[in-house]
Amino acid sequence: MFPALARLTAARPRLVLISALLFLALAGFVGRGAGDHLLAGGTEVPKSSSARAAAALDREFPGSRPNLVLLVTPARGGVDSPESAGAAKALTDRLAAEAGIVGVRSYWSTGSPALRTDDGRSGLVLAHLEGSENAVADTLDRIAPHYRGTQGGLDVRIGGLAAVQHDIQSTIRDDLVRAEMIALPITLLILVLVFGSAVAALLPLGVGLFAMFGTNAVLRVVAGVTDVSVFAQNLTTVLGLGLAVDYGLFMVRRYREELARGLSPTEAVATTLRTAGRTVLISALTLAVSLAAMLAFPQYFLRSFAYAGIPVVMLAAVGALVVLPAALVLLGKRIDAGDLRKPFRRLRRSRGAGTDSTPGTQSTQSAASTDGTGWLRVAHTVMRRAPLVAFATLAGLVVLGLPFLGVKFGTADDRQLPVTAESRQVQQVIRDHIDGRPAGSIEIVLGDTSAAERAGYAARLSALDGVARVVGPDGVFRAGQAESPAGPAEPGRLEGGSAYLSVVPAGEELSPAGQELVREVRATPAPAQALVGGAAAVVVDGKDAIADRLWIAGAVVVLATFVLVFLLTGSVVMPLLAVLFAALSLTAMFGAVVWVVQDGHLSGLLDFTPTGSIETQLPVLMFCVAFGLSMDYGVFLLSRVKEEYDTTGDHRHSVAIGLARTGSIITAAACVLAVVMAAIGASRVTNTMMFGAGLALAVLVDAFVVRGLLVPATLALVGERSWWAPAFLRRVHARFGIDEGGAPAPAEARPQTVAVSSTSHESATR
Repeated sequence: MFPALARLTAARPRLVLISALLFLALAGFVGRGAGDHLLAGGTEVPKSSSARAAAALDREFPGSRPNLVLLVTPARGGVDSPESAGAAKALTDRLAAEAGIVGVRSYWSTGSPALRTDDGRSGLVLAHLEGSENAVADTLDRIAPHYRGTQGGLDVRIGGLAAVQHDIQSTIRDDLVRAEMIALPITLLILVLVFGSAVAALLPLGVGLFAMFGTNAVLRVVAGVTDVSVFAQNLTTVLGLGLAVDYGLFMVRRYREELARGLSPTEAVATTLRTAGRTVLISALTLAVSLAAMLAFPQYFLRSFAYAGIPVVMLAAVGALVVLPAALVLLGKRIDAGDLRKPFRRLRRSRGAGTDSTPGTQSTQSAASTDGTGWLRVAHTVMRRAPLVAFATLAGLVVLGLPFLGVKFGTADDRQLPVTAESRQVQQVIRDHIDGRPAGSIEIVLGDTSAAERAGYAARLSALDGVARVVGPDGVFRAGQAESPAGPAEPGRLEGGSAYLSVVPAGEELSPAGQELVREVRATPAPAQALVGGAAAVVVDGKDAIADRLWIAGAVVVLATFVLVFLLTGSVVMPLLAVLFAALSLTAMFGAVVWVVQDGHLSGLLDFTPTGSIETQLPVLMFCVAFGLSMDYGVFLLSRVKEEYDTTGDHRHSVAIGLARTGSIITAAACVLAVVMAAIGASRVTNTMMFGAGLALAVLVDAFVVRGLLVPATLALVGERSWWAPAFLRRVHARFGIDEGGAPAPAEARPQTVAVSSTSHESATR
């Protein structure tokens, strides 16, 4: 494969680049407006009790699940003044006549005190927008301008689940544009500082655009076939730029090394593909498998990140292995054009620091002879104090992860939006001033039963701890007793033998107590089949589905990682250590998520509202992404250690040189990725903030603490046993293993390229 790529890029570099530009144009056309087709939901588990209850309610009791709430406040007088009542009734009738809306009811049409604030200043109009999430969003976009604001002496604000999801979607879309505007120039600046060359710095950005545009087109196509979460676009930006920088740095660094060895640009590209290219491929496969593990879960929220993640990873690899080499062939030694280090080298020469003998390769040779000396010193220092460093870093990572032991899982509600969002303001009024959560309760669809059986079942439910009341076709029940036995509490709760009951919790519906109430309701004996739904039931079913499938996802990630690292190293110890290192790099992230997002520390500084729990599905997503990125860095380091070990057979020397050669690449890539993730983490939506900031912390801890300290310390302690494998597996590796196979340097060039491993090694040893 790699010799074929080398021949292609050497023979037809312009054709490759023109094809890449045409691909970008086509992907831009196909993917335009992709965000408009992505959805803000995805936490429901298909075929679960809550999903079947929702389907039954929509089928048999249209409008029973209001997802649109109008908070109506008369400009003068209260909700019961004749003038206000007339205008509000007219507003209710007008909304009921809109296409795509059913089940419209209001305080003024029902007189229900549950649809009025406790101070009598505002009332509610409830409705259900029909259809898919896209249809709901379209209907909301169509009607909102005609109902929001002043309407005949009434002030109207729009809330409900449909409005919350719409606000989340639009906020994330706007925040993503802002994040890209922030991340791109900062990324370019960091790359210029790392490469010292404007031309070299632009190459990874080109690979990133190739991956991001391509993935956006893939998401647009996939969204036409199945549901895709709007949050997946964040992953496209993070991985598109992050991996482009990872792979671009690794490839360009190796290309520069080969030029410094005296190879021609074409030969340098061929060697770079044969060595670094193999590492990039293994890294991409490892990360793609980690993301593919999310396909094990039934919720489309999690599956969406596989839809986005796998294409962006593979496109970044294609860009690095095909497009980037073609650009390197055309650029040749002009890779260092726009050299920003030249003034500093002139200053050193003027002070007698030495000269560069070959004008065409000044920057390349300088980089080859000096880059990595700092990391070499770190490696030798760490390995001399290996027990202390290993214990200190391990203990520190464990302590940082301790808050995760107190994690509480829930689901994000309107409070993940900024306080200025209209839908959040409406929901807050409902929370603070309306008893009984009229737009949110535990919903039950009960099979064919008699009135006496239904009444007995409703009375038992109302006696459960944490239940405010139960509303059904036979009345309202509180504390085990019927409150209004004379007739139905609300019309439309009997249809075709089925009954619809609402269990109204006394506290927060989505709190841990609310979720426990769902389990108690499901455990209460029912006279017929009872499908239990509602937002809290969706959370419970989601947690159960994740718990049931988590071992599958974990097994896929660990097994695939083990196999790929074994094929790279030929050792069974190295894959075990690699998995352990990757897992340890996540402790700080998960501890910080609980300490900050769940417990609310720094909430004032970060401007978000803690709810006492974290979104159930986000830790799974963050694990898969962060684990894959950690293995990405691990593969970079281990591949270079293995290459040096194959050449010298000296374990400690190989670890030191491996860290020296890749330390600056890994940390620079981590800094760029952290910048991109921090820009995403600056989102006004709490879940997105948690995702971006958490991953930024994870990659920085992995690059600087795990790769820079824990890995060399542990490998020094394990010693030569790091390379152990049973005899039969050694034969498997000899047959199927992946070897970088870098050719030794020419004798005349070797002093320049191994200055880090000779003079600097001796200096560090002294």
